[in-house]
Amino acid sequence: MMRAYDEQYLDDAMRNLGEAADYAVNACKMSLQKFFDLFVATGFATQFGNGVPKIISGLSGTELVHEIVVKAGIEQELPEVQTEYDCSPEYWCGWIVAYYQWNTGRTFKDIFQNVSAKEIEKLYPTLHEASEEKFVDVVNSIIERKTTTTKLQELRKNIGYSQRELAEKSGVNLRTLQQYELKAKDINKAATNTLLALSKALGCKIEDLLENL
Repeated sequence: MMRAYDEQYLDDAMRNLGEAADYAVNACKMSLQKFFDLFVATGFATQFGNGVPKIISGLSGTELVHEIVVKAGIEQELPEVQTEYDCSPEYWCGWIVAYYQWNTGRTFKDIFQNVSAKEIEKLYPTLHEASEEKFVDVVNSIIERKTTTTKLQELRKNIGYSQRELAEKSGVNLRTLQQYELKAKDINKAATNTLLALSKALGCKIEDLLENL
């Protein structure tokens, strides 16, 4: 895979995004999600991902946050520039996401549309001492799970029903149906009467609705 920038700049890039995340959360009192959202919305994420030298290594992490806040038009008095950072969970989140973006070539916008800051933070206890490649594997699995069409969704679309129509025909709560399709709930653990109602509405067998069987 062709990388957006040479590996010799990767350490700087990872450190700077780590510092930026740490400073934004622990000094500026932003949520990590808000920082990532602003990073993308202001266009700095695109420049960072494309390896623009000024952004990945020319600015410190603190300076990057200042630039983002100014570009976003936020009127907020920011704390003084930090020069020393502990390896906080927030630092690790920024640091490892920079590696993931460089390694996979995904845009930051695409990454954050599929994996929230909270989900990344939850990986800190188990992965902060693991290899960077392990994080890549785990996040790739998360994204694949979220973006793979469920059997329920495929059957519903094949028959031409909207989610609301299927909910009405089956008697299954619309929100529950949506959660099954998003894999927020495991359809394999659904009550038998729920599976039976869905199978009747879709004209299929119960086992046709189950995942990975």
